[in-house]
Amino acid sequence: MRTRGTLRLATRGSTLARRQATLVQEALEDRRYEVELVTVETTGDQIRDELIHQLGKTGAFVRELDERVLEGELDAAIHSMKDMPTEQPADLVTAAVPERGRPGDVLVTPDGTTLEELSSGATVGTSSLRRRAQLLSERPDLEVEPLRGNVDTRLEKLLAPALQAEHQERSEADKERKGNTGNEDFEPEYDRTVDEWFDDLSELEKGALGREVETEYDAIVLAGAGLERSGLAHYVDYQELSTSTFVPAPGQGALAVTAPDGETARDIQTHIDHPRSRVETTVERTILSELGGGCIAPVGIYAIVQGEYVHTNVSVFDRDGEESVTASRDLPVETHADAAREFARDLADRGAAELIEQAREAAGGDDGTASEEDKPAGK
Repeated sequence: MRTRGTLRLATRGSTLARRQATLVQEALEDRRYEVELVTVETTGDQIRDELIHQLGKTGAFVRELDERVLEGELDAAIHSMKDMPTEQPADLVTAAVPERGRPGDVLVTPDGTTLEELSSGATVGTSSLRRRAQLLSERPDLEVEPLRGNVDTRLEKLLAPALQAEHQERSEADKERKGNTGNEDFEPEYDRTVDEWFDDLSELEKGALGREVETEYDAIVLAGAGLERSGLAHYVDYQELSTSTFVPAPGQGALAVTAPDGETARDIQTHIDHPRSRVETTVERTILSELGGGCIAPVGIYAIVQGEYVHTNVSVFDRDGEESVTASRDLPVETHADAAREFARDLADRGAAELIEQAREAAGGDDGTASEEDKPAGK
């Protein structure tokens, strides 16, 4: 019988990554493991001024974690599955896919405006080629601008203009209030002083007040799971976007624990693997691998187990959302991986391969095996 020592698990250092890693840590500790999380800074975390699909690198947020595991320094690594290249090192396996979180995207606005209600010419921020294409396919009248950073950074960028404008108005009202001290006929514009207003703001809003505004966004699009796991969902207004129209990135909402093939991997799988989530994400990543889209093409793939079948939606766009190949198919659970490969080949023959090749040429030949959702941890 294996003697359990402390499992040392690699994680990125962003707030979201640490929160997600804690979910895995707690699940293993519930099975009487001792778990230590070890923060590893990755190449992707050090990049501040490029969109990830321009990096020309594979798995900018994954490699360093897995290397520490392969070198024997750590026992396993925790990843957002959507960040993982479809090809893994030969000596590593996906030891566990814990139960998947919310798979879809959300549209966040300062005032609860929906996608349908956004005015023509409104500016929407996203780092994702897929989301950009899907937005333009639905609303070609929108302006879609690049947006990078952690979840809190992105939300701060969205909220900053309105909060800074209100702060300015309240500051001017305070000056007027002070100038009318003793004037019984004066009626202040606001009941509270600017300091009282500021004290009641959330930490997110306070961060937005201090942020330099480069682009004024009317809305931003994020992964719903990231918003929820960040603990910030209750601070903002958002609309859940349909997974039929805004087909998620392969593996979105899912975590993966990678480890060397062996007893530790088998133990982790036994205790925290979620079979349904593994089947669904296997279908999605198999189709992605077969199509070869990676981060260089706007590809959405979403699979959900329904009885004996895995209902699978796929959408492949050109970068401007003007052309697309979309299809749905029910794949047998028992042969889901083989059925997924066959589905991908059919999609390629229907024009998906041509759209992906166009995207590859536009990207300058990047191999594109990294996820389109990769982003840096820092602000």
